[in-house]
Amino acid sequence: MFAVLKTGGKQYKVSSGDILRVEKLAADAGEKVQFNDILMLGGDAPVIGAPFVAGAAVQAEVVDQIKADKVINFVKRRRKHGSQRTRGHRQKLTLLRVTEILASGAESTGVKAAVGSGSVAPVVEAKPAKKSSAKAAAGGDDLKRLSGVGPALEKKLHEAGVTTFAQVAAWTEADVAAMDEKLSFKGRIEREGWIEQAKELAKG
Repeated sequence: MFAVLKTGGKQYKVSSGDILRVEKLAADAGEKVQFNDILMLGGDAPVIGAPFVAGAAVQAEVVDQIKADKVINFVKRRRKHGSQRTRGHRQKLTLLRVTEILASGAESTGVKAAVGSGSVAPVVEAKPAKKSSAKAAAGGDDLKRLSGVGPALEKKLHEAGVTTFAQVAAWTEADVAAMDEKLSFKGRIEREGWIEQAKELAKG
């Protein structure tokens, strides 16, 4: 019997005993986790979800938290002399061993659900700062003070739940990558130095 599960925006075909590398999960080595987004169950009587198979789950044991091989990213801009950058990145992954595939009864197992580490962000308390009347009315910071942020981009940030400099200052590499996709301005956050600016602005 096999199952096709979804996690971290990817799909994996797994069987009991398989070793699997997935996007980093909020779990420690030795913990047992359960994947509830099952797209398909295979075997003698295949079941295809719509989109998920009700009651099905895949349980796995966390072996270790690891990093993928380094990926080198080189950027060179035409007509801008000396504008080039080389950057390395190692994606954080979780190594798992599949222990069991459940065709039903997933909701009553009591096993911790597999949740991506990006979904469990630490709560960051904004430091008290002087607020203008407009800022106070909005209930957040004036994000237009960040380089390259205008009214339209500020609106997109608000829609993504970002309203304070403290939130921007606390972004991780994964947060930056996710926000690049939401804003459709890939590379702008690092290029404009938003995180460094936000750290200074959050101090007031």
